[in-house]
Amino acid sequence: MGLEVAQSKDGLVISQRKYAMDIIEETCLLNAKPVDTLMDPNVKLLPNHGEPLSESRKYRRLDGKLNYLKVTRSDISFAASVVSKF
Repeated sequence: MGLEVAQSKDGLVISQRKYAMDIIEETCLLNAKPVDTLMDPNVKLLPNHGEPLSESRKYRRLDGKLNYLKVTRSDISFAASVVSKF
């Protein structure tokens, strides 16, 4: 499930760091710079606009992984939900 559990003096810590790092590595974004805002909320994505992806299966797989990750990472929920629509 991609969960890591560690015990500390304050209790249990549950993390999906490795799962997230695997996604970043799989998408070749290890050298990408972090940003405060993941996605401009004013950007409007339109169906049938742009070029179709040549590897749609890979895209759907990544979309599924992000949807699973957003359960514990509320900061990516908006972007993952918008991208899932397309």
